[in-house]
Amino acid sequence: MSRLDATLELLSELTRWRSVAGEKDAQRGLAAWLEQWMVERLDAAVVLPVAVQSHDTPPLVHVRIDNGFERTVVLYNMYDVMPADESGWDVSPFVGGLCDWPELGRVFVGRGAENNKGPVAAMLILLCELQQQRLDFNIEILLEGEEEVGSGTLRRYLAQQPCPIAPAEAVLFPSLCEYGGGAPRIYLGFTGLATGRLSVTGGEWGGPSSAIHASNAGWIASPAWQLVNALNAISPAADRGVLGRLMPDEEANLLLAELAKSFSLEDELRFRRSQRLMIEGDTLSCLQTLLGSAVLTLAELHSNPSGGRGVIPYRASAELAFRIPPGFDQDAMIERARQRLTQPDLAGSELELFDSYPGIRFGRSANGVDALIASYQALDATPQIWPWAPGCAPAYAFAAVAPAFLIGGLGHGGNAHAVNEFVTLEGLERFQQSLSLWLTGFNDPAFGRVARHTRETPKTIKTGKKP
Repeated sequence: MSRLDATLELLSELTRWRSVAGEKDAQRGLAAWLEQWMVERLDAAVVLPVAVQSHDTPPLVHVRIDNGFERTVVLYNMYDVMPADESGWDVSPFVGGLCDWPELGRVFVGRGAENNKGPVAAMLILLCELQQQRLDFNIEILLEGEEEVGSGTLRRYLAQQPCPIAPAEAVLFPSLCEYGGGAPRIYLGFTGLATGRLSVTGGEWGGPSSAIHASNAGWIASPAWQLVNALNAISPAADRGVLGRLMPDEEANLLLAELAKSFSLEDELRFRRSQRLMIEGDTLSCLQTLLGSAVLTLAELHSNPSGGRGVIPYRASAELAFRIPPGFDQDAMIERARQRLTQPDLAGSELELFDSYPGIRFGRSANGVDALIASYQALDATPQIWPWAPGCAPAYAFAAVAPAFLIGGLGHGGNAHAVNEFVTLEGLERFQQSLSLWLTGFNDPAFGRVARHTRETPKTIKTGKKP
């Protein structure tokens, strides 16, 4: 069986598990299946058995491949995916299958194909091959089931003293980084995330303590309107959720200025399926705004009872997230929102935080960065280097493990979190080629030398305030 066929077979198996938030049996089943697969196929030793973990949260999968060396590399990934229904898909999202698309050729379509079951399958099959001659370092593999909802279990696990993972050479999150088929990206940091719920309940402040007929709206306050007021008070609608902005520092601006020379706003918006850019300015200023903005995003709005236009609800709530870049004091920003909600004009409002982690930055010279750039260049790809990602990842959790948390890998996928999520078959092969180059060359000074002409003075890790 070819490497690609083996990868597609494994990806098909992973796709059928509905490992979305709330599907605890499916998540636990997939975690146990992955653990057993790695024991059998990679001769891995289980560090944290799935069977002994709490049933309240998706289990971590933590295995170790001991090749008998002092050096260790950590490979982190995720097995959870976003929900999906059948509507609009070319194939069933939790069955998956091959399609021929006119512009992209042969693709595998299914939930998680890009984010991140496709890379997990490709990573594991590649490791099977590389381990036949044994890599010259040990490998720790961590797979989690909560990346889409804050990585709480993983972060608490790594926060133990002593840390269950000894200091490592590098941490890599293998992913398909040729987003939209464009230039691959290298992020030297990640945005922080705090998830929660803002709710307004009726009662003494004037809202109803139980649902009442909407004909009373002229004299009875509605929790739904009070929720709108509360959201607008902590994040004015005119600002589109932006809580604050900072100008990236000199180091970050140098990287952004170089990025702006080749970055296409038009291509980015076409990939994101946006109708228009919500800010004005040149490419550099738009990038500065994107990375320098702390934003409150809204995922869902609810009222209780729901679905009735003829009632005033007794409760209204919003599922939300604070997405805060490194450089901000995350705790202080959230505390300001809490204090505003305590004011008399917002009576009945309550902000409940579920979980949080801060943003983090690391230096351009951190171990593994040169090798990641070189692995791209060896396959004729010129990477974009970002001072940090506009997206969130639990990179902070690994700060005590390694000097950098890298997300990397070539390959073209798309429609993550959306209908017809896919990865091209060529992208899977390209991903494995680049990952193989990184794994076999990251510790070879000669391999990384091609990328070193852009190296800067080492920088210390920078984070927001630890929650």
